[in-house]
Amino acid sequence: MNALITGANKGIGRAVAEQLAGLGMTVLLGARDAGRGSAAVAAIRAGGGDAHAVTLDVTDGASIAAAAGWIESRFGHLDVLVNNAGITGSGQISPADAHDQVPSSVDLDMVRSVFETNVFGVIAVTNAMLPLLRRSPAPRIVNVSSAAGSLTMGSDPQGPLSALLASAAYSPSKTAVNALTVQYAHELRKDGILVNAADPGFVATDINNHTGFLTTAQGAAAVVRLATLGPDGPTAGFFSADAAVPW
Repeated sequence: MNALITGANKGIGRAVAEQLAGLGMTVLLGARDAGRGSAAVAAIRAGGGDAHAVTLDVTDGASIAAAAGWIESRFGHLDVLVNNAGITGSGQISPADAHDQVPSSVDLDMVRSVFETNVFGVIAVTNAMLPLLRRSPAPRIVNVSSAAGSLTMGSDPQGPLSALLASAAYSPSKTAVNALTVQYAHELRKDGILVNAADPGFVATDINNHTGFLTTAQGAAAVVRLATLGPDGPTAGFFSADAAVPW
């Protein structure tokens, strides 16, 4: 089985690649920087996994088309797509300190850049890879989301997200990813393609200056579970490693 993971040279994406390789999949590690992608692939191969680097910038149509063409010529099909690439827009910062994302004063260019990667990138990559996924007997798409995108959790003033500042960029981008997940799932249900969103939890990565309390391996668990669903698995859902997450 072949699995493409975007933004996979480090963090949660790298952990997903490692775990899928450990399950015997051929992992196609997407990274904007070819050197960093190759270094991550070398590490996975050193551990016995089958991995290949793919230069892929989810905001660049030419890069996406080239990646799809390379996968088709080299492997012929794709079994799993993990849309993991994402940015906060605030750099390396905890969500609780993202003062630049307060809606009333947010920079619209920053919002656009976040949506370009986190939302439009998901659409562009998914659409480019669908012809390859349709050649698989059991295709799976996993969109890496966040509890920050949950409207139910975010609207509860006493809930676990109440300490976070209001966000006009990152959180809405993940809400949009959740909505896209449902729409793709409805369209692709007839083709046997299961499409779900994963909440990795608060994972210690560069994106939050390593303030998270989960390891990347723990964060990858939800993604890997959805990437390896059986034929009776759910679609159009939002899940953490062990439970459904409210919309």
